[in-house]
Amino acid sequence: MSSLIQISKLDKSFKNLKKLSVLKKVSYKFKKGKIYSIMGPSGSGKSTLLNLLSLIDRPSSGSIIIEDKNVDFNDLENNDLLRANKIGIIYQQDNLLSDFTALENVYMASLAIGNNKEISLNKAKSLLRKVGLISRLNHFPSQLSGGEKQRVSIARALINNPQIILADEPTGSLDLLTAKGIFELLKKQINPDRLIIFATHNRFFANKSDCLLEIVNGNIKSING
Repeated sequence: MSSLIQISKLDKSFKNLKKLSVLKKVSYKFKKGKIYSIMGPSGSGKSTLLNLLSLIDRPSSGSIIIEDKNVDFNDLENNDLLRANKIGIIYQQDNLLSDFTALENVYMASLAIGNNKEISLNKAKSLLRKVGLISRLNHFPSQLSGGEKQRVSIARALINNPQIILADEPTGSLDLLTAKGIFELLKKQINPDRLIIFATHNRFFANKSDCLLEIVNGNIKSING
């Protein structure tokens, strides 16, 4: 099984009054066809790592290789295209656009990579049907429950058929029953060519992944993978 993402000696530090090293020489290979969970206390670097893997942030040093190509963090335009076409992101706080309907929030992600509007609309409707929201297409985020908003977020993350799905505490703000439904929906998205990585505080969900990782003292410790 081939690696889709390889990180090598990845460092990330932040500077305020003093230098804070969050990730320290992290190396790991993430393989296609698997779902990975990342655990660790608040401030351990889970979100930092996902922000680096999503190319939203850049490392202080080290490298990220995606599909055997080294990411050039100075090439912002290419990285934006790579993110739009290959990476789907799901946040704990859904980050939906409040002035747009569920349907609009999803299909605009397809328009962003140059797809035809009619094709984008049809695909968005299909995805929202699959996540159980066909009756909520024209509802705004303020009219949706927390679980419904997270389902919209999943549909939005999937619309460009990404190879990589990154989820940062996707069930963290939900009650347990709703969280279980969201997690099962997320796990159904795995396929032989796709990689899913999610950060969580919840060991119940973490244990359901193929590979459980923990961030300890700025580095990755493999628990069962």
